[in-house]
This record gives sequence, structure tokens and C-alpha cells, in this order.
Amino acid sequence: SVFWKVFSIFLFKHSIIFQLYRGFSSVIALGASVICNKIPGLAPRQRTICQSRPDAIIVIGEGAQMGINECQFQFKNGRWNCSALGERTVFGKELKVGSKEAAFTYAIIAAGVAHAITAACTQGTLSGCGCDKEKQGFYNQEEGWKWGGCSADIRYGLSFSKVFIDAREIRQNARTLMNLHNNEVGRKVLEKNMRLECKCHGVSGSCTTKTCWTTLPKFRQLGYILKEKYNHAVHVEPVRASRNKRPTFLKVKKPYSYRKPVDMDLVYIEKSPNYCEADPVTGSMGTQGRICNKTAQQANGCDLMCCGRGYNTHQYSRVWQCNCKFLWCCYVKCNTCSERTEVYTCK
Repeated sequence: SVFWKVFSIFLFKHSIIFQLYRGFSSVIALGASVICNKIPGLAPRQRTICQSRPDAIIVIGEGAQMGINECQFQFKNGRWNCSALGERTVFGKELKVGSKEAAFTYAIIAAGVAHAITAACTQGTLSGCGCDKEKQGFYNQEEGWKWGGCSADIRYGLSFSKVFIDAREIRQNARTLMNLHNNEVGRKVLEKNMRLECKCHGVSGSCTTKTCWTTLPKFRQLGYILKEKYNHAVHVEPVRASRNKRPTFLKVKKPYSYRKPVDMDLVYIEKSPNYCEADPVTGSMGTQGRICNKTAQQANGCDLMCCGRGYNTHQYSRVWQCNCKFLWCCYVKCNTCSERTEVYTCK
């Protein structure tokens, strides 16, 4: 989103200041306070964390941007391409509708922040954390390997992500319960897909012993997993307390059922709009002007992408030098090649 570009520039400009302040504890408090108060969209608890950990806010911003980039990759061929965003927050612009798309967005950003924090700890670029100390020196006699190297401290990353991201959910309503659930799904997917890497040690290339450590998964892998969960997201509704009528937990939206959703399922409380037309209420940007595929039957096909409005055809010609040969002596002779292409955009 436009806001995210502005926010990224803001963080880049001030990251140098954060780096300069690291060695001067008395100056940090003043500098961080001024900068953190200027960052738009932070909840009170998040602003407090920003002021106490100014080095972490840069990493958090990178993690959230990584989540949004992955969202845009996963949905690049759909009517909604992760650009229909509404209310301004530190994580971009929030979708107003509690839809499947909002569920995915929250999960992927929560995973992105946890991933970025854990990576920064492993690389030694974030103060107060490092390698996982519990995975050092222990020997697994049965399998013949021991912990070594620098294992990613995933518990620290998950904990930091939970404290910071969940801090913005201050309202007591169904959307808050939905957001918190999906935040947790994103973090659990990351935790479940941590990888074990090992290195052999021994004479002449033998594997007498192995040293192993845990590493983060590729973020693209998490994107694919969460996209699959999006495809099977569960429609839920709140169950309200009898005394104050506030939502206390979510249940699967079926008559006479009080079954709670599975911990690893993405959940949503409102059906998605069709995203055909621009609508500021739902945050839809519409599909007018979007490139489509005339022959495809999938979501990026012109029939589906353009919602039956039809499409415009744009013809382009490209000319270039081809089949070049070196002739003795001494020049290069080329043919002229040309190609006509057509691009289709929704009306």
C-alpha cells in the first residue's frame, strides 16, 4: 500500500538514528520517544515497546513488510491482490471486513514479524537475544548427533511477535477474537516448520558424529502453507457471555453446534466481498485496469477477473536485432526481428 511505502521510508531514515543511539543509553530514551511517537498506527502498548526497544521496531517493520510482500505474491492472480487495504496501522492499512482475506493478512504478518525477529537474533543484529542456549552441547546418543552451531531461538521470536502484534487488539469484540486466533495460526505454522540441519564429522569424510542446529524455513514455504489454509478457512461466529453480552470465544458457524475451530485453521466472521468494484467501505480496489489472461479459466482469466464487464485489448510491437554473426574481418551482421504482443486489461 501507499502507506507501507511511506512507513518503510520513515523506518529507513530513522534506522541510522537508532544505530547511532545504541551506545548512548541516556540519549536512546529521548530519541526513541520522539521517533516512536511519530510512527502512525501504533497502539499504546506497542508505542511503549518501541520506546524501550528502538532497535526491534526496525526489524518488526521488515518482518511486517515481508508478510505483505508474500501476501501480494500469493494473491497476484486474484481479484483481491492484497492491495485492498483500509484503516492505517503500522502494518499497512487494515481490511475493514472480517473476511478470509483479512485472516490471511493477519496470519502472514504475524509469521513475518516472528521470522524477522528470530533471524535478527541468530545474526546478532538485535540486542537482548542470540542463539538458542538450550540447544547447545546436548548429545542424542540414540541418533548419534549433538547440538552445535547457532540454533535459531524461535521461542524468543514467537514470544516477541505475540507481545507486540497482539497488543493492538484492545477492543472486546468478535473481530478481536478472530484477529488473535489468526495471529496465532501464523506463528504456529512458523514454529511447526522449523528445520533441523546437520553437519558430519569424522575421518576421511565418514559421519562418526553429527552436529545439528535448528534453522528458519524459507518464508515462501510459509506463504504456500497459509494460502492453503486460506482456501479451507472456517466461518465462525462469537459466543457471548450471558452476563455482559461480550464475545467470549468463537465457534464454527453451524446451527446447534458449539464446536470451536481447530487451532491451526484460519477463521473469518464475514463473507468476502466479490472485489469487482472499488468500495471504500469494504476496502476493495476493484479490478478495473487489471491485466488478465484471455484464454485462462482460472482466477486470472478475463472472464473472472473482469467480473463480466469485458476487457480492452492493447497491441504492442517490439523490434530487436537477432541472429547476430561475426564476419571476417571484422564486423557483426544481424537480422531484424519483430514481435507483436497483445495485453488485455479489464474494463
